[in-house]
Amino acid sequence: MDVLKVAVIGTGMISDFHLQAYKQNNRVKLYGVYDLSGGRAAEKAARYGVGKVYRSVDEVFADPEVDAVSICTWNHTHAELGVKALENGKHVLMEKPLAMTYPDALRIREAAKEPAIVFQVGFVRRFAAGTRVLKTFIDDGLLGEIYYAKGTHLRRVGNPGGWFADRSRSGGGPLIDLGVHLLDVCWYLMGKPEVARIKGVTFSELGNRGNVEALSFYKAADYSADRNDVEDLAAAMITFKNGATLMLDVSFSLHAKKDETGIRLYGKKGGAELEPELVLMTEQNHTILNIHPQIDHLTIDFDEAFGAEIDHFVACCLDGKKSEAPLEDGLEVMKMLDGVYESSKTGREVVYDQAE
Repeated sequence: MDVLKVAVIGTGMISDFHLQAYKQNNRVKLYGVYDLSGGRAAEKAARYGVGKVYRSVDEVFADPEVDAVSICTWNHTHAELGVKALENGKHVLMEKPLAMTYPDALRIREAAKEPAIVFQVGFVRRFAAGTRVLKTFIDDGLLGEIYYAKGTHLRRVGNPGGWFADRSRSGGGPLIDLGVHLLDVCWYLMGKPEVARIKGVTFSELGNRGNVEALSFYKAADYSADRNDVEDLAAAMITFKNGATLMLDVSFSLHAKKDETGIRLYGKKGGAELEPELVLMTEQNHTILNIHPQIDHLTIDFDEAFGAEIDHFVACCLDGKKSEAPLEDGLEVMKMLDGVYESSKTGREVVYDQAE
C-alpha cells in the first residue's frame, strides 16, 4: 500500500486539524467525510478537496476503498464507532477520550483482535515539538527518576456549552475534556507507571457563566447556556505503584485571576516545565541551571502537533511502525479518569490491587 485512503467521521471543529494534516501528507488520499449534518460535511469536503460525502457511518465502514478513519465525534459515540471500525478492518485514529468510561473502552479492546490493524488514541500533546524534545532528555537521564508531576489547566470562563456541557454526550466536564491531555502527557513522560491510588474531587458551583459579558471564550457549534450538568472544576492526586505522584487540577469555570496552563515534572536529578513553555532545570558544579532549549515551538502549536500526530499514524498504517499512543495507553488513561470521578462520587480514595 503506497497511499492511505482516509475517511474522517465527524466534521466539527477538531476535524479541521485532522483534515489539514492529512491534506499536507503526500502519502494520504482524503477519500471521504461523514457527519450527522450533511451540510457541514459537504462544506468540509469542498474546503479540503474530499471527493466523497457519506450518508451514514455504516456506509463508511462498508466501503472497501477506505483504509483508515479518524473518529472526531461526540464522546458517547467513541466506543461504538471504534468497535465497528475494527470489525470492518479499518485503521483507527480516535480523538480523545477513548470512550465515556473504562468499561466502554474495554469493548474496543475486545474488538481489537487483528494485530496488523492500527488503533491510535488522539493524545496530541505527546507529539508536540516540546514533548518530543523533553522526552529525549528524560530518556537520556537528565531528570533522573521522576517522582512528582503537576498538570494544571484553569479557565475562568471556558465552558463551551452544547455537547461539552451535556454529560450524556461528553461523559463529564473539564476533567474528561482538558484533564485527559494533561494526565496523559504527564503519565507518558513519567514512564507510564502503574496506578495504585486515586483521590479526586469535583465541584459544580458556578455553572456555565454565560452571563459574563465583554470576555470572549470558545463556544461549541451547538452552544447553549441552558443546559449544564458537568463539573466546573476537578482536582486529583494519583499515586503510582512506584511511589510517584501526579497532581491535577482543571476547570471550565473558576474565580481565578487569569487562565492558566502548566505542566511540570520533578525528578531526582532535574526538573522540567513543558507548559507554559519548555524549560529544564538541573544542577551542575554546585550551581542550579535553568536550560532554555532553542526550538521553534516552546509551547504547544496545535497545527504542528496534529501534523506530527497524523504523520505518525500514517507511518504506522503504511510501514508497520509501532504507535506512540496505542490503545492500551488509552485504556490506562480512561481507568484514571474513571477513578477520579468515582473517588469524587463516593468521597473515598480508589485503591487498585497492589498485586496487579
